[in-house]
Amino acid sequence: MQENDKNGPIQDDEAKKRLRGELRSNREEGREMEPSGEDQPEPFRDPQALRTGGTPAGMTPRDVELRSEIAQYLGRHLYPTGRAEVLDALRAEHAPDRLVDMAAGLPADIRFTNVQELAQALGLHTESRRG
Repeated sequence: MQENDKNGPIQDDEAKKRLRGELRSNREEGREMEPSGEDQPEPFRDPQALRTGGTPAGMTPRDVELRSEIAQYLGRHLYPTGRAEVLDALRAEHAPDRLVDMAAGLPADIRFTNVQELAQALGLHTESRRG
């Protein structure tokens, strides 16, 4: 008599779960950061830190970060725009309260044609033109 070495459905499901776990753990290991080389600085990964690389002349890192964050929430399709539209868009996109509070201080009678003009109206510094 020949023996059947096939598993039943319960054993098959358990084997699938084990295999999925092993595959998932292998994928997660691949996402870890590689160590720095001897002559390379250690990576700095603080999501709350201001990004300072490439800060244009005339702007502070805070100006760059805020302008970028505002642009991400508003997008390009909104312009030209006014204070009411900016506030509506920020709220609709669930922007942080600090950005909504800043935008609430915008003049009501001015239309902004781009994020640069909006940033200036918010009191942020913008790039200095090279002459």
